[in-house]
Amino acid sequence: MVGAPPEPDGALRVTERIHATLPSMSSAMVKIAELLLQDPSAPLEMSITELAERAGTSPATVTRFCRQLGYPGYVQFRVGVATDSGHGADDDDRWRTEMSRTLDPNDAPEDVSRTLLSAHIRSLRATASVLEPSTCARVADRLSGGTHVDIYGTGGSAQMAEEMMIRLYRIGVNAHSWGDVHAGLASASILPTGSVGIGISHSGQTEETIEMISRAKAAGAFTVAITSKQNSPLAQVAHEYLLASVPDRYLHPADLSAKHSQLFVLDLLYLLVAQHDYADTVARIATSADAVAGHRRAD
Repeated sequence: MVGAPPEPDGALRVTERIHATLPSMSSAMVKIAELLLQDPSAPLEMSITELAERAGTSPATVTRFCRQLGYPGYVQFRVGVATDSGHGADDDDRWRTEMSRTLDPNDAPEDVSRTLLSAHIRSLRATASVLEPSTCARVADRLSGGTHVDIYGTGGSAQMAEEMMIRLYRIGVNAHSWGDVHAGLASASILPTGSVGIGISHSGQTEETIEMISRAKAAGAFTVAITSKQNSPLAQVAHEYLLASVPDRYLHPADLSAKHSQLFVLDLLYLLVAQHDYADTVARIATSADAVAGHRRAD
């Protein structure tokens, strides 16, 4: 029988927060993050000045680092580190076994299941922690009022694009997904005023997706990148970006690891769009459900 994974306590640990926010950190903060990932208990033994010197940065940068992780200052950050260190050796062993190790070819099925489930939970929690609600709301506003929505993605991201297109189209949004770069570029080049273009790429470095979102932006569309890296080319070219965080890449290719995080972002946008005219959304879903009711067997 497969054992139950540890229940999430609702608050990310310090190392989880670091992994989740690492893609959006400045180069100076990355130095601090790398130091702490190698030596998580360092803040318990050092002052803010000592930690800054060891990381090759300034105390002010350490303070900004703490705030980016969600702590008001270094004192509160040290409390978080101390709390994590108090979980004990058994908990640390469980962490290494279920969260931070790579799948081994000799793992028993129950171990694979535990590791996989824990990794999914961690990715979802990390994504929720880095998403900016105000940015999500702005994007949802644009989607709700958009005359036309193009969603671009290749490979695994194309599946996510099609999934989002189906959801939006069903509630009255004129959405279309494009996985072929030729078709996507053609659509992007003729987008009407008030359009929205969404590019999905885990790495943010997929040339085809960058090219399609760039063409949509040049045509006057409001553009959005869904990626795991703030400083990626895709995020930099779009008007807004939403981060789908994947702390542990437990599957390859990497986009397999990203699917649940990307779907979380897309689900959130879909629900926020649905809220704009809730009565109309419910009516459209009911009508479309009735249209296919004859193709479902009765209970």
